[in-house]
Amino acid sequence: MTAPEPAPAPLRTLTTSTGTRIAYKDEHPPHPDPLLPPFLLLHGLAGHLGEWNDLTTRLLADGHRVIRYDAAGHGASTRTPPDMSRKAAAADAHTVLTTLKARPAILVGQSLGGLTALLTAATHPSAVKALILIEATPAAAAPDLPTQIATWLDTWPTPFPSYRSAVTFFGHPSWADGLDWHTDGTGHPRITPEKMIEAAHDPATRSYWDSWTTLRCPTLVVRGAQGSTPASQLTAMHTHRPTETHLTTIPNAGHDVHLDRPEELHEAISTFLDHL
Repeated sequence: MTAPEPAPAPLRTLTTSTGTRIAYKDEHPPHPDPLLPPFLLLHGLAGHLGEWNDLTTRLLADGHRVIRYDAAGHGASTRTPPDMSRKAAAADAHTVLTTLKARPAILVGQSLGGLTALLTAATHPSAVKALILIEATPAAAAPDLPTQIATWLDTWPTPFPSYRSAVTFFGHPSWADGLDWHTDGTGHPRITPEKMIEAAHDPATRSYWDSWTTLRCPTLVVRGAQGSTPASQLTAMHTHRPTETHLTTIPNAGHDVHLDRPEELHEAISTFLDHL
């Protein structure tokens, strides 16, 4: 059963030391449990914070505070920030946590957001209680990833002529919801292709195994059975950190596990939390 949409929460903004504006939502459960850690949710490349609506609803029902935001270059955040590196992205995540005075949080990151979560945990370990990576690993991506991203963005029929056409193109309503819908019914991207290509540079040119091996926090690594993450990479992650690393594969899920199988993802997260 799909969880109902969360109650509307205000979209607020904060400004980082580089002048980048970050749009975020900070949501508290109606009956918070002071012993439960907050969650910080990080979306992937070309995504937006609305992708986490379903998981947010479930986590709030469990009693957790949930913080999510549009990464720099995405959504309602600054469209053309000065730096799209993963180092800058991790600094932004830490700024969000510290500005909102969050207790050590459980970081959940999907795809490129997972790499951001990993680096945030590596560089600011005291801010992170646990890590959940969805279709994300420390391994280097294909060297031609920026070219792949550029080619993919070139296929977008922008502006999208209708909401239905956007849902059909992307395969998920959530991606269509991330577009800027004008009064004439057309949908426009809230990203700049050049910045998306720039964001793909770091994972295409290096691996992050050095950061992975420094982590000490409990980590759940989630793979979609039909996703883009090879099972061998999860095995390697467990080999490097066997005590703290937990692995799971969600059946009938692709790269967007959080959209394909939200209930199963929540169940995997709940099981993981039971063993913390």
